[in-house]
Amino acid sequence: MSKNERFGFIFGGIYFLVGLVGFAVTGGVGFAATHGKELLIFSLNPLHNVVHLAVGALLLLGARGGGQISRGLNLAVGSTYLLVGVVGLFLVGASANIVALNHPDNVLHLATSVLALAVGASEPSAPLSAPSRA
Repeated sequence: MSKNERFGFIFGGIYFLVGLVGFAVTGGVGFAATHGKELLIFSLNPLHNVVHLAVGALLLLGARGGGQISRGLNLAVGSTYLLVGVVGLFLVGASANIVALNHPDNVLHLATSVLALAVGASEPSAPLSAPSRA
């Protein structure tokens, strides 16, 4: 099993479970409310839970698809979470904060980004094969 697959299984599982557990915490919170309820120190609303489920499922499916698929998805998720982490810094307390981000969420998203990008970049992509000549 490659590092990318291992990362996908571990982090995909964690994000998927957090998405499920989040629904137990966010009862009574509006789907896209700007302020959520906390799970440990992280703020969640139902939309945030759906995002965690989707990211978790994507990473898990990528890990099942093999090293190259997992690598591509880790790089994509890492890049997206880098953007989410940076943009999230400006969303805390704003009316556009439809996933109820708080500063610990931003730190977690940035840390996930760094790890996903590092793992994705740590293994080379499959070499491109030359077209066959008939």
